[in-house]
Amino acid sequence: MKKLLLLTLLCSFKLLIQAQTTWPINDVASPKNKCFALTNATIVKDSKITLAKATLVIKAGRILDVGVGVAIPADATVINCEGKYIYPSFIDLYSTYGMAAPAAAQGRNRGNGPQFTSSKPGAYAWNEALKPEANASASFSINAEVAKKMRDAGFGMVLTHVADGIMRGTGALVNLQTENNLQALVKDKASTHFSFNKGSSKQDYPESLMGSIALLRQTFYDANWYATKPYGEGTNLSLQAINDAKNLPAFFDANDKWQALRANKIAAEFGFKFLIKAGGNEYQRIADLKATNANFIVPVNFTLAPDVEDATEVRYMAVGDLKHWEMAPQNPAYFYKNNIPFALTSSGLPDVGSFLSAVRKAITYGLSEQKALDALTINPASFINMQQDAGSLEKGKLANLIICTENIFNAKNTILQNVVEGEFYEVQKETLFKEGLYKITINNMPYNWNYAKGNNQIYIGKDTLKATVNTTGNNIKISFPVVKGKDDLISLQGTFVNNIFTGVGTDAQNNNITWQATFVKAGVVKADTIAKKPPINFGEVMYPFNGYGNIKMPAAEHIIFKNATVYTSEAEAVLYNTDVELKGGKITAIGKNLPATTAKIIDATGKFLSAGIIDEHSHIATAAVNEGTQSVTSEVRIADVVYPDDVNIYRQLGGGVTTSHILHGSANTIGGQTQLLKLRWGANAEAMKFENWTGFIKFALGENVKQSNWGETQTTRFPQTRMGVEQILNDAFNRAKIYAALPATKRKDLELDALVEIVNKQRFITCHSYVQSEITSLMQIADKYNFKVNTFTHILEGYKVADKMKAHGANASTFSDWWAYKMEVQDAIPQNAGIMQKVGLNVAINSDDAEMARRLNQEAAKSIKYEGTSEAEAIKMVTINPATMLHVDSRVGSIKVGKDADVVLWSASPLSIYAKALYTVIDGAIYFDRATDLLKREAIKKEKTRLVNLLLKEKKSGGATTPAKPTIDEVWECEDVHAHNHSIIDKEN
Repeated sequence: MKKLLLLTLLCSFKLLIQAQTTWPINDVASPKNKCFALTNATIVKDSKITLAKATLVIKAGRILDVGVGVAIPADATVINCEGKYIYPSFIDLYSTYGMAAPAAAQGRNRGNGPQFTSSKPGAYAWNEALKPEANASASFSINAEVAKKMRDAGFGMVLTHVADGIMRGTGALVNLQTENNLQALVKDKASTHFSFNKGSSKQDYPESLMGSIALLRQTFYDANWYATKPYGEGTNLSLQAINDAKNLPAFFDANDKWQALRANKIAAEFGFKFLIKAGGNEYQRIADLKATNANFIVPVNFTLAPDVEDATEVRYMAVGDLKHWEMAPQNPAYFYKNNIPFALTSSGLPDVGSFLSAVRKAITYGLSEQKALDALTINPASFINMQQDAGSLEKGKLANLIICTENIFNAKNTILQNVVEGEFYEVQKETLFKEGLYKITINNMPYNWNYAKGNNQIYIGKDTLKATVNTTGNNIKISFPVVKGKDDLISLQGTFVNNIFTGVGTDAQNNNITWQATFVKAGVVKADTIAKKPPINFGEVMYPFNGYGNIKMPAAEHIIFKNATVYTSEAEAVLYNTDVELKGGKITAIGKNLPATTAKIIDATGKFLSAGIIDEHSHIATAAVNEGTQSVTSEVRIADVVYPDDVNIYRQLGGGVTTSHILHGSANTIGGQTQLLKLRWGANAEAMKFENWTGFIKFALGENVKQSNWGETQTTRFPQTRMGVEQILNDAFNRAKIYAALPATKRKDLELDALVEIVNKQRFITCHSYVQSEITSLMQIADKYNFKVNTFTHILEGYKVADKMKAHGANASTFSDWWAYKMEVQDAIPQNAGIMQKVGLNVAINSDDAEMARRLNQEAAKSIKYEGTSEAEAIKMVTINPATMLHVDSRVGSIKVGKDADVVLWSASPLSIYAKALYTVIDGAIYFDRATDLLKREAIKKEKTRLVNLLLKEKKSGGATTPAKPTIDEVWECEDVHAHNHSIIDKEN
């Protein structure tokens, strides 16, 4: 007992010392070391431990003790909490509370011409989107109104930051008290924050997602280099700030499933983990996100129901978008069921007052109450290394707690008090009268009244009348119709004293009345938990989340195509009445009457089998195409922005395409690194990438590069002439040569690394080109620096310099018959491909167009018409020839034993306009089957009808709605800075 008394005195002394402050008080002093004992409560210490009839002692903002039968200090103010519940207050890790709103996002500063360098004063980073030196604690200012709203929702502490830029600086942990900024601030540098959004920066670079990723990667490399105290850099406060914050929890505002995976890839490159702010669609790729081992901050701002009464708008909505409304409330449950650590956030809610109801909805949709409480308390505390001070009700921790009437997740619950660091903030006055059956007398007329929150009924005779009841403290207001189904109301107001209501009111004719109600018996059983019912489950996720998505990913099968006419794209050209066997993802046999064994037999009699079509120049399946802000952007990578949900992947499978080379655009002389994909519809971005492929990069010449078609206010970027383009190339490779000779301790330069790879024949060029003089010039530069131009793409004047290209060792990837669409192509002719082929060049026909790629087989056939190319050579232009120029001809591009089982079965000759792809197979797995496709179309119609009926029911029942918006199908082209947004009728069709 003496030890306990001594400990209590020591703690009190320590807390008294801690209570001193520099902040002046314009009032009578109110000591901060008050002691309170909350007794007889149901105390939920954490999600696993609940104590009945327990006591919690608070002293000077800390929990002095908690438990059953604990000693109550003599100086404690005792508060009887019998019948009450006490929980740890919630922690929100993704907030901008107390921060001034950042300036509006600027994007490219086109109105006044590009801004190439930072105009920010000070020794800071070169790019204004980088603000690692920013400290939220220096900007924080209490917002009493917002603080109250958050306390009323159950929050006691938030992690706040300035949500502006790619690197956003440090976050501050603050309590939601309103005394002063000093008292509110718990930890001044509690976290560091990142995003892919450049925010308010007016600087040109970056303008694309891949530019943001490259900038983030380069800056992390720069920070590591700066830590070695390099000569020449000077003092860089931004890089120093990054290094100073290295050990802080790092948050990334991903807000999307694919962005989360992209962010995690960056973190893995630099050996750490991001705490990822989710966006609500993560359930669509939950296995991929689990594999990252990251922790997540999950919002509950579930999608509102689209108002589908406008049939025209709904016609333009994809079934996947409608389905998301139905499944989004399951998103937190997907994290829980997959054992992914997460915290919940109120971020994104238009009104934080709806937070708890949204959490309850998530519980209804499968989230456990225990995990919900963890996600609001101990998880966020541990994510920011504050579990010793917050997240549960334990001795020594901050006295951040909520006092309420029920289980916190019960819809009937009322939060009465939110205690923040020992300060009591009233949320709602307690209603002292009981739920149950009352006898009401109104002007001597008897009624029965069953009072229960959310379900109030007045009984008169055989009628049951719905009553509206509002309570504040001991005061009550009641209104109900005189007769069931009528609008005329009786309105009452009164006060509860000694189990009796008394008051006045008005009848339907607005006459004054008096009334009295006496408690008869408890008629409503108080529930400790949400009513138990099976969680709502709306079926399996589609991969991708699209009407044509797969419930299960296609897998390699043992298949034999029997009796096909086989276009081999090999020396034998065409084989008739031939079988082709696919097994283990490879072509295993070619011949007549192959033994069936256990294989799936596909009758190909009268049909044609070819290798899968390869598109050398495409812009599908990407979230960006051009980083056109600088003349040289070799640091950006299409690999970083692969977008597997693009419906054009499926459409092109329907046209027999199996492999696509996804290029950067043509806005700059040296563009970004390209990515070769296999169109594995439903796979994630990494699984779509062509394995063990030697990388390529996009160069460009001509009008786009020198900006002659960009408009007057945009043409300040060097170069402005074709001569300048040549100089840019020389300068770039000179810099790369100097860079390559530097010692290993040099600053890693992602831009120059890619150029060194070209010189070292580790990366290969595909160059956008039209005019013969520029084509010749680039080959001369390549000879000067001892590298080759692997491929000239477009190359519409290639017929003029085919002999020079052959001598150089270049390939040609061209259009079949495009011309006259801009000045550079005035000399284009449809015989171009055939002429170059006859000279001896390896020639491919490409698309550069999402729609054209669906009929590349027909585009290849045009050379038969224009230049008399043979059928065998024409089909090679979209199979083995592009495979050769992409350095994958040993694996794909022809039907040959040992190659990947990438084949297409056609209904007619693939060189015929009547040909339809019946089966498109990649690695032995069927990714497109025309018969299944027809079934999917019918399924989409039925599913859309079901969802529309469900949405109509939601609106009729009073559910919140939002205007229906058409689904946007983004299509990229070579010259685009921003994708073309096409609204597609029934997008899946």
